[in-house]
Amino acid sequence: MAMDVVDLEAVAPYMQGLMFEDFKIGSRFKTASRTITESDLVTFVGIAGLNEPLFLDAAGARAASYSGRLVPAALTFAYAEGLVMQSGIIHGTGTAFLGADVKIASPLFVGDTITVVIQVTACRPAKTGGRGIVTTVNQVVKRNRSVVMTYTPLRMIRGRS
Repeated sequence: MAMDVVDLEAVAPYMQGLMFEDFKIGSRFKTASRTITESDLVTFVGIAGLNEPLFLDAAGARAASYSGRLVPAALTFAYAEGLVMQSGIIHGTGTAFLGADVKIASPLFVGDTITVVIQVTACRPAKTGGRGIVTTVNQVVKRNRSVVMTYTPLRMIRGRS
């Protein structure tokens, strides 16, 4: 039995992010949500080597006047970026992460659930290559609607040409 040959270029991708030209200043997007678990914290802290007692010792965190075990801002940022990727907004079209300004507004604890709200603040064509530079303000929001982190990623996004 002969096998068919599939022209992969002719098949639409399962999930395709927005092209540079699709980003409009003021557009807003919301990601799915994710609860930060004990396992998430322990795994991340172990892999990254962030052996801070505030992350590992519940009694130590309480003694420092926190209501629970703190989640490192690095984990919050990584999970927020994961939620952005999973949203499909830049899936397959984001070509480079060029930097971000990150501000921490309040602590995140094990058991908190986060969502990322994204607003496009600037977009311009790149100098070459049929791409564009897109700036957004990403707010990491807890279920109670309080903002725990705001960051402003600058990304290169593929264009149509």
